[in-house]
Amino acid sequence: MVIKNRFERVSEVQPDAITLSLSRSGDGEVGTVVFPASASGGRISEDKISAELPAVDSFRAAVKLANEMKVAIVVMDPDNVWKDSWGELFTPIDD
Repeated sequence: MVIKNRFERVSEVQPDAITLSLSRSGDGEVGTVVFPASASGGRISEDKISAELPAVDSFRAAVKLANEMKVAIVVMDPDNVWKDSWGELFTPIDD
């Protein structure tokens, strides 16, 4: 049995996580990676936002950064760009 990685779908950048922002544009499916200074544990002093990349490349960059910095990833995906092969994208249910 293969266990998929799980990623939380959010509607805005989160201050305590890397946010992968996916969208469709004239260039196709693209993404940016947002790493807030507030999630860095003091390692960076200002928010970092990547250039727009093809969606799969931005996903890989977010995972690499999250692994290096030991920070969670959340996903903004209003255009439903997410690929099932990347893992499970879930929306939390507020109690």
